[in-house]
Amino acid sequence: MLYLLPKATKLVVKDYAERPTAAQLKAVDHVFLLEPKQRRQRLMEKTPVDSALGYLRASTANKPSLATSAGSATEPGLTYVNYGPENSVFAHLTIARKLFGALGSLNPKRILVICNDQSDEIRDRFGEAIAAAGHAYICPLVTFKKQTPPAKRLKALDLFLCSKLDVTRLKAEANGNNLARVLSALPPNVLNAANYVDLVGDMAHANDYELTIYDQAQLKKMGAEAFLAVARGNSHSSAAMVRLRRSGTDTQPWVTLVGKGVCFDTGGINVKGAEGMHGMHEDMQGSAVALGSFMTLSELLPERTLECWLAITENRIDGDAHTPNEIITAANGTTIEVVHSDAEGRMALCDTLHFASQQNPQFMIDYATLTGACVNAVTDRYSGAFSNRESLNSVITRAGKSSGERTWPFPMDKDFDEMLESKYADVLQCPHSGKGDHIAAARFLNRFVNVRIPWIHVDLSAGNKRGGLGHVGTDTTGFGVRLTTHLLIDQQAHTAT
Repeated sequence: MLYLLPKATKLVVKDYAERPTAAQLKAVDHVFLLEPKQRRQRLMEKTPVDSALGYLRASTANKPSLATSAGSATEPGLTYVNYGPENSVFAHLTIARKLFGALGSLNPKRILVICNDQSDEIRDRFGEAIAAAGHAYICPLVTFKKQTPPAKRLKALDLFLCSKLDVTRLKAEANGNNLARVLSALPPNVLNAANYVDLVGDMAHANDYELTIYDQAQLKKMGAEAFLAVARGNSHSSAAMVRLRRSGTDTQPWVTLVGKGVCFDTGGINVKGAEGMHGMHEDMQGSAVALGSFMTLSELLPERTLECWLAITENRIDGDAHTPNEIITAANGTTIEVVHSDAEGRMALCDTLHFASQQNPQFMIDYATLTGACVNAVTDRYSGAFSNRESLNSVITRAGKSSGERTWPFPMDKDFDEMLESKYADVLQCPHSGKGDHIAAARFLNRFVNVRIPWIHVDLSAGNKRGGLGHVGTDTTGFGVRLTTHLLIDQQAHTAT
């Protein structure tokens, strides 16, 4: 099934500190020209795009806007944006996504980009944003139509007045994000639990990762009843925990990434309605983001020892499906009173977190499309984050801002555990009411992470956003890969505790 996955991006991105020459303009078939709203002056004299520029400037007068001209045999096409004063990374990524979206049916091979801003920082930030958006733009999600849309022909981006681009990192982040998006969008009859386990095995072999697969028989011996409770409703026995390791100089894992991989979520006995069931093939997106982040970090930090644990299952319905009021014993000995079979993600994750913790990583992050409560709290424009170290909250916020994958930290005070008090077991699986369930879920998972390990839980409420988000133009966003690199490389989250 490796043929379904995206190939490494081949977009060639070059940055130039100077302005483009007339010859360089003639060598491309499209131009992105960005100017701040307050500055409307000729960028350079006697260029091939002058005639189109005058028209497009007039069409965007007096408002931040964007317009496109198709060009001609003698002039390249031009997309012109007159942007407003907001200068956040997210705003620049959004503009970059819209630049590529404005191409419509145009399918250029080479795009020249210039930002006519006086600020070096703004120009460099736009350069990074457009490069990131370009890598996402050329990576289509898998389609099963008889007639496939034409492939994107874009091969090169030439960025002018931009001189601080980390091309290697941008490409690595893009490969991770593209993998997460394509995996998440695969339909459930293509990517079921069995096929997913096989696919990860093939990826491990292709990339020389160490691979361990814990199947259901092994997990039963290991006492992973919480994970297996979710798998009980499946008509097959293909659920598994998958552990990937890329060894570096560290004896113990420098960081461990854990992902929820529920390939389809019916809700179980507490079955979802039709509207809620649609799109539940993406309930494995946490595992896809963990896998994409693992691949990106393996490329960027070859000296580090990394692990990735994937909780791969489905949450379906048959006569053996787990039910409310059951008492389940997790692998760490905690007894759990089941409340709702549609809170399956935390059941699959809790045992996985426990086993991952036993490897004594220096830092741990898990990703999951876990709760509707988090979507209600921050919408699908942000994702929620939780940590067992309050000092990491400011780090999480900074990483969200600097990556453009905006993330909001929620409280993790111990008194929230009162929501999970059970008369019959150590803990309730979830509260009987949905109030604050994203916080309750994080407090539940916290019980299965060794207190010595700094840990961040990311509730991926921004995993799917209609029309795209930030630099990504598909509804399936792959949110989390850029956040992870900014957390670990830029913000040094592992040292902030």
